[in-house]
This record gives sequence, structure tokens and C-alpha cells, in this order.
Amino acid sequence: MATQPELTIQGWGPADPAPSSGTDGGLDGTLPKAARRYLSRELGWSPRPTRPVAVDDIQLAPSRLPDEARTRLVGLLGEDNVRTDRESRLRRAGGKSYLDLLRRREGDASDAPDAVVLPGTTEETAALLAACSELGIVVVPFGGGTSVVGGLAGVDPDDRPSIAVDLGRMASVQSLDVPSSLVTVGPGMRGPTLEQALDEKGLTFGHLPQSWEFATLGGYAATRSAGQNSTGVGRFDELVAGLTLATPSGVLELGHPPATAAGPDLLGLALGSEGTLGIITELTLRVRPKPATGTYEGWSFRSWAAGLAALQQLARHDLLPDIVRLSDADETRANLLMASGTGAKLLRGSLRARGHADGCLLLLGWEGLPAMVRAREKAAASLLRDGGAIRLGTKVAQSWKKNRFHAPYLRDRLLDGGLLVETLETAATWSALPTVYDAVRRALRDSLTREGRRPLIMSHVSHGYPTGASLYVTVLADRDDALPIQQWLTGKRAATDALLGAGGTLTHHHAVGADHRPWMEREVGPLGVEVLRAVKERLDPNGICNPGVLLPE
Repeated sequence: MATQPELTIQGWGPADPAPSSGTDGGLDGTLPKAARRYLSRELGWSPRPTRPVAVDDIQLAPSRLPDEARTRLVGLLGEDNVRTDRESRLRRAGGKSYLDLLRRREGDASDAPDAVVLPGTTEETAALLAACSELGIVVVPFGGGTSVVGGLAGVDPDDRPSIAVDLGRMASVQSLDVPSSLVTVGPGMRGPTLEQALDEKGLTFGHLPQSWEFATLGGYAATRSAGQNSTGVGRFDELVAGLTLATPSGVLELGHPPATAAGPDLLGLALGSEGTLGIITELTLRVRPKPATGTYEGWSFRSWAAGLAALQQLARHDLLPDIVRLSDADETRANLLMASGTGAKLLRGSLRARGHADGCLLLLGWEGLPAMVRAREKAAASLLRDGGAIRLGTKVAQSWKKNRFHAPYLRDRLLDGGLLVETLETAATWSALPTVYDAVRRALRDSLTREGRRPLIMSHVSHGYPTGASLYVTVLADRDDALPIQQWLTGKRAATDALLGAGGTLTHHHAVGADHRPWMEREVGPLGVEVLRAVKERLDPNGICNPGVLLPE
């Protein structure tokens, strides 16, 4: 098995597709001058170097794994698959949220595991969990390390030693049933590797979150991920036909394709469980023929309200495309300014000339058989024009498609320049979505404005349903260098209270993690939390499985 690229310890990685080359806070050569001027004006931000400490200077406490435990784990997995060296532990010290990165950039790796272990089979994983339950060692599954909600911290109320269970050895295609459109894979496999294997058979999986380069299939299942094509192909949980879950109490084989009516669907217990019940060791996924053609195009609306109304009409008539991305005016303006080149300038000039200078950009993608793509696209275009949209052609959508995985790299450069950069997301019905949008923006603006410096709040719809849509919010603000962590915690708390109060969901696709767990009871109710606790007690009686996430304290 080829070695897979790893994320950098203090950011994304392994290489920035648009590396900075200057001294202006790490942004010279990354952002066009117009974008830097815009951000400085909007945020009251002065670009300044805020580089991370050297990796060698990150503080890492000695491993607390007892010798007895290490000997036991080596006996199960082999010497090479039980690691306590500095680099192995650092590379699995938390995820990639703004708060995770702030801590490591400041030299804090207090959430690093005491050891890293690499089981290679379901049987080894089950034996590992049983041993750790007996020894009192906390276990945190580790796939790609891309969690943005504190899903990998392994916070334990009893402060027991913890290990990261790296699933990289379980990353192969185990079987491919072409007539049934099913593939069975290991949880450590990444999206690009799966797509390469399926492409040889004319198939695709088509799940493309922004973390696609690094996230693993097991991570998608544990967090109920959604991707950029999920409006068309479905969320990840809709694509799982079955899975194997190793727990401290035994192994569960869940899911019976194509369908069964034998009681409640226990597969749903594992999907979204975030490692709290055990470790997913195998997945059977639904695949599809590779699209014969794809069309990607841009449209513009004069207002956010008009764009939402048009998407609602598409949903009502079952005409939503495979890819939907409606940006509000703030995100549209920022994206056009951050795009360099003559094409971006011409597009900005064209929109001004057509009365859409403060318009909202809609990107659509259609994939499938040519005749079906043409028919769907034509029918949708008629509704979009009726809603006041103007067609922008294919270049703007092709540009987004080409660069759609670059945002996390840009975040690293913005962090270097002294900015707070973070995201949050939710979903709401079509009737509630405008209220949720207004409430979140107001909460973030009020909580993050300080001394005349205000945040830039950019939003887009990235996933449509017949009943509603997701809302993805990106926040930029001048960082409070004295209290940067508290600055975002204040904004996050205000925004979460606001979106729940307005009718939004606690999360749409980033999972609960440690960041959202204080609000979990509001989402599922007190009895719902007790049901989840009862399941965990049966499968994980000693509470070793990722105790710091999902369930409220």
C-alpha cells in the first residue's frame, strides 16, 4: 500500500497550492491586492506576521502509557504498530478546527495521545478495544485528522491515558460487486484512492467534501458527512449499505442490502456515533456509473432572498442539480475580489453593468447521461430566469471546480496574517432558513465586534433538500491576540444559541464533537440523550471510547 500524504502538524498540507512568498503577514502573493485592501477596510485589520512556533518548540508531555499496557498492546499488534515517538503523537494531536490550530501554532499539544496504535483487521481492533477497556485506556479513532469540531481531543473526566487508533493499515478495497453497485472497503481509505480504484471499472462514489484529499471513509461514516455533490448523490449516510463496528463488548455487523424490515435500523446507531461506541472497521458503500458528462455554470441573483426563492422552486419541482452553491452578497463580493486575473475583473465589470454589483452568485453542476443532463438543465434554467437570475456561463463555475479544495490552504495564510478564520454550519426548512440566516449573522456581528473592528460574515447554501437546505457560514475577523481562543468561543456560543433558537439544526455535516456537545440535549431532547447513554453503556461499559465528544457531560 502506497504511503498517503499527511496533513501538516500546524495547518493543512502537505503543500500549499498558492504558497506565500513575501513578508506582508504571509499574504503577499496569496491574496490579490484588491482583496487585501477590502479585508483591511471591512475588518479594521492590519496584516501582521503571526507565525506559528517552530514544530520543535511545541510542548509535548511524556507518554503516560504504562509499561504493562504497552507490552499488552505490542503483543496484540506487533512492535511496529505501537508508537510513542514524538512525531507520531504530534501528528494525531487533535483535528483542524480554528481552535485546534491556534493551540498548536502557540506550541500547545496537550491533547496529543500517549501512544498511537495501528490495528490491521477487525479482529485486532476488537481485541485492542477489549484490552483497553480492561486496562482503563481511552481510545480515539483517527482517520484523516480533519475534524473541525473537536472530535479528536479524547478528553476524559478521569484523565486516563489515551491512545489514537490510526486506521491507515485498513485502507484497501476488499470486494467490488459491480452488478449490485456495492464496494466494500477499509475505514482508513481516502476518497481519491477509492475513486481511482472505481474508475478502472467505470464507476464512481462521488462523495466530495472539502476535506476530500485527506479525510477517510470511516471518518465520513462516523460524522455523517455531506459533500459538494451530495444534493445529487446523497449524504454519506445515505450511501452506506452496511458496516462492521468493533466495540469493547464485541463486534456488530450492521446493514443488509438491498433492504430489510427486521426491526429498527441499527445501522443508524453507528453512523454519526463519532467513535463513542467503538471503531468502524469495514464499510459497504453504494457506487454508481461514472457520469458520462458534466455541465457546470454560474448564475447571478440581485438578492439573497431571490436566490433562496429560486432554489425552493427547483426543489419543489424536483429540479435541484447535483451541485448547488448559492453565495450571499458578502461571500460573492469577497470571492470575486480574491480571484485574480483578467477574467475575474471582467466578470465584476459585467455584473456592475447589469445591475448585479451586489448580487448573489449561484453555481450549479449537472452530471449524468447527456440527454438527461440537457433536459434537467433546460427545465431548471426556465425557473431560474423566472426568478430573475441572469446566466453567467461556465467559466466562473469551472474556476470554482478547479479550486474547490484550496480554501483550507488559504486559511493557513490568513492565520499567518493575524486573522480569525472559522466556519460553522446548520440546516433549516425553506420557511425557517431566512430567519436562521439573519439570526446567525446578527449574533456573530454583535459578539465579535470590538473597538470598531467588525467581522466579515459570508454564507452560502451548499446542499438542497425538498424540505430545506444547509447554511454554511465563514467568519473572518481581526484576531484578538490577547485572548484569541475566548474570542471565537464567544462568537460560537452566540451563533449556536441563535441558530437553534431560530429553527436551525445543531450541525448539518461537521458532526457534534466536543464543540457542539453542550447543545446536544437541545437537539435530541433529554430522553434522546439517555437512549444514547444506554447504548454506550452496553457497548462500552467502561467509557473508554472517545469520551470527550457527542454526549453532554
